[in-house]
Amino acid sequence: MQTRGYDVVVIGAGAAGLQCAALAAQRGRRVLVLERSAKPGRKILMSGGGRCNFTNLDVTPANYLSENPHFCKSALSRYTQWDFIDLVAKHGVAWHEKKLGQLFCDHGAEDILNLLLKECEIAGVTIKTRCEIQELDGQDPFSILTSLGRFEADSVVIASGGLSIPSMGSTGFGYQVARQFGLNVLPQRAGLVPFTFSDAVGAMAKRLSGLSLEVVLENSRQSFREDLLFTHRGLSGPAVLQLSSWWREGESVTANLLPAIDATGWLQTCKREQPKSLLRSIISEHIPRKLVLELEAFWWPAFAETPLAEISNKNLDAIATKINAWQLKPAGTEGYRTAEVTLGGVDTKELSSRTMEATKKSGLFFIGEVIDVTGWLGGYNFQWAWSSAYAAAMAV
Repeated sequence: MQTRGYDVVVIGAGAAGLQCAALAAQRGRRVLVLERSAKPGRKILMSGGGRCNFTNLDVTPANYLSENPHFCKSALSRYTQWDFIDLVAKHGVAWHEKKLGQLFCDHGAEDILNLLLKECEIAGVTIKTRCEIQELDGQDPFSILTSLGRFEADSVVIASGGLSIPSMGSTGFGYQVARQFGLNVLPQRAGLVPFTFSDAVGAMAKRLSGLSLEVVLENSRQSFREDLLFTHRGLSGPAVLQLSSWWREGESVTANLLPAIDATGWLQTCKREQPKSLLRSIISEHIPRKLVLELEAFWWPAFAETPLAEISNKNLDAIATKINAWQLKPAGTEGYRTAEVTLGGVDTKELSSRTMEATKKSGLFFIGEVIDVTGWLGGYNFQWAWSSAYAAAMAV
């Protein structure tokens, strides 16, 4: 097979890979992007419900999980959300803030993919799809044997993502490369992923599928005030996805169904002022009635038809406590099949925080999801893709 030489080969044509390729080529590098899927940017297109939550107005290192919480600081400070917003404006992409600083495309996620592809085209990047990597030789220069031939490069950037959503082509290839060159890889698990239940909560969730409400969902490590969504598989919605990254198997989580109300004081007041009312009628003023009827069967079946005046303060307080602190024990998560991100990955101790280059192998870089840096839901993972890609692109 013919060998063709490049300055940089980027493996993976997702958000981080395309961004890095374009920026490196703008610096005069001859850049090749290799992608195993039929088309680049498949995960970009399905992100944000098809609208691509491409960054957040408020990005800080505190919005990221990592064994080393300081690692992301350099990259995030050198290429900020405002830099990418400027790029979006340059291409005339219309966007809006949904909530909590989350920025979405007005029209569709293809606007972001087209932006990246245009930047690559202008800079002269070569992109090859349906390309399987068969062997990566670390000699100087690097030699990459693929289903499309052999390519050589002075630098190789691994932007192949993690294990999340394997239907989009995720394989864990980047972890294999890291291990090949002696880099430590931290254990991986699914993040930003729905919870599943094997108890009565699972059956209830199925009956309530499609219903959502704002809650505070928390465990001993983190707390989020966001929407919770009941699904036919369990619980999802932003609150669940966020907390899932801090959840460990076998743990319980707590849901406050009335985050703005002290349910104990409120129900006692209702008992004095509306003594003839039923619990379901009172609680349905703040919680969807379909959910209240399910909770009634769970928590106060004996008082279903009992006026508030006839329910003891002790029993009323017990119900209020459950409303403000519903203990839920997930059986697990939906796993990588629906997870938006992969937690863990290439140990940041093995990389330069300024360049993303492996300390044990000159010319080898890792960017994006493959690294042990995982953002919150809300555009933070895309920003990490842009920022880590910039760091590598300035060094290759």
